Amino acid sequence: MGFLNSGRVIVGYDLGNEFSQISYSLSDSGEVETLSQVAGTEHYNIPTVLCKRIGVNQWFYGREALRYGAEQQGIQVDNLLTLALDGEPVLIDGESLDPVALLTLFCKRSLGMLSQIASPDKIGALMITCETLDHRMLEVLGQVVAGLHLKTDKIAFQSHIESYYNYMIYQPQELRVYQSVLMTREINSIRTFRMESNRRTTPVVVFIEEDEFPFPQQRVLGPEESLEESEKQELDNALLKAAEGVCEGRLVGSVFLIGDGFDQEWMKESLRYLCKKRRVFQGSNLFSKGAVFGMQEKLNAGSAGREYVFLSGDKLKANIGMEILRQGEESYYALLDAGTNWYEAETETEFYLQDGNEIQLTITPLNGQNGKLARIVLEDAPETITRLWGRFYMEAENILAVEIEDEGLGQIRPATGKVWKETIELY
Repeated sequence: MGFLNSGRVIVGYDLGNEFSQISYSLSDSGEVETLSQVAGTEHYNIPTVLCKRIGVNQWFYGREALRYGAEQQGIQVDNLLTLALDGEPVLIDGESLDPVALLTLFCKRSLGMLSQIASPDKIGALMITCETLDHRMLEVLGQVVAGLHLKTDKIAFQSHIESYYNYMIYQPQELRVYQSVLMTREINSIRTFRMESNRRTTPVVVFIEEDEFPFPQQRVLGPEESLEESEKQELDNALLKAAEGVCEGRLVGSVFLIGDGFDQEWMKESLRYLCKKRRVFQGSNLFSKGAVFGMQEKLNAGSAGREYVFLSGDKLKANIGMEILRQGEESYYALLDAGTNWYEAETETEFYLQDGNEIQLTITPLNGQNGKLARIVLEDAPETITRLWGRFYMEAENILAVEIEDEGLGQIRPATGKVWKETIELY
């Protein structure tokens, strides 16, 4: 309840290499809106661009940066996310600059748009979503967030796929009964994400299948130009084939066409096919809204969030635990839970090894694979009962790392300080 009454804003920030977006909510269960660069319009895309005025320490971001760059009044810096991931210094106006600092500057300036609804220092929680997450991306995002100096520790990251999932579980039930498809247009392909649920499990396991279909690269049009009829038909036919490829023979109830690459001027047969017994939505701000929903779920889990568990590429797809004796009876002790982001899955615990020199972990996948026991042999372990400290964490999407340390038994038997380390392939 404290967050609800704090007057602080939940922000979903979709950080892309070309464009970024900012959505927000004023509570952990409230409506989600998206900031527009032009009041009263749906101009949600903020160009991920900076521009520095020549000879002056003055920086512009977004559309203003593009304008100053086009007018040759400054040095325009594009691909800020790619530059930050590469990590190489960027030479601008004779000065070598840290690319992560440039990305941080862009994020800070763009978050200033929140002044439309609240002061940026009222950010109570921030979820950043990107196309993909890996160790390098997480490292960069961590540095960016540190540089923003936000007055909150409620900060998290998720991929576009997870933002899609979080968006869907906050939609009306009728949109979640059947499979859902999201389509985005790349330079020369259509990427599709098909979400389906295994309702035979409790909670319901949700997973997303990705695919890619060829799509013609559209030529750049001049201000007065338009597509030829033959070009429109080529685009329409390509989208129709992609739609048939992902929908045919499946119970798909909703389709989301995300981004500016879909134009109803040429989507004739493809749109007619998609709209048959399906609800079709077109827009660009699904991922930033899904980021807000994801943070709302972290702050105040709703009934839909408890009903489903999401197993994407970013998720731990197995429950990991061990059988222990508790008050003389065998019981299961959970260590890591399926559905957690693998890069956030970590726990530490103390336990006693009563006899032998072996620890057994129970690994139970939720993706249909058989469960298994993983045995960890503690070579040269003390022969008597001993207290152990264990750290269990994911080193990669499929690799569990285990660290065990002998802590001894106080004055009865001092700790040896011996440490055992092992990695286990889960699937």
